[in-house]
Amino acid sequence: MLDCKRALEETGGDIEAAIDLLRSRGEAKAAKRSERAANEGTVGSYVHHGGRIAVLVELNCETDFVANTDEFQGLARDLAMHVAAARPLAVSETDIPSDVVERERQVYLDQVRNEGKPENIQEKIVEGKLRKYFEEMTLMKQPFVKNPDQTIEELITQVAAKTGEKIQVARFARFEVGEEG
Repeated sequence: MLDCKRALEETGGDIEAAIDLLRSRGEAKAAKRSERAANEGTVGSYVHHGGRIAVLVELNCETDFVANTDEFQGLARDLAMHVAAARPLAVSETDIPSDVVERERQVYLDQVRNEGKPENIQEKIVEGKLRKYFEEMTLMKQPFVKNPDQTIEELITQVAAKTGEKIQVARFARFEVGEEG
């Protein structure tokens, strides 16, 4: 209540601006918590209709109290459903094997050379294409299937701001009938 009052005072009574101020402060607090250990959590699951696709997601937080909340459990289920639909390769860019990144880099470099792009801008084009690849193939950068205006990273930050704890995706596994891997 006191935070709300202060936000309203700081924004001169503008309710929308006060809401934005409170939200930004919550995200700032979540960023401060990023150094803390997240050793509690849950495994969220999703089985697509017909049982042809199944996903397990390990979602961690700092306390079992938060791990047992409906909001945290719902986030774990939503993330598992998202992985089933969006098929990310890894949680984040650093989790993609270097040989895969290098193979993509080489493909993009060959593309820009074949397009006749000037040599002095080829590397910048390749870097841009790699950034786009990471946005499409890493869970944290993907747009959330239930709200494409929000990335998974933003969704997790939003829930972390509400719970007051660090939340992170440790890993996931996606299984599809007839697919190896």
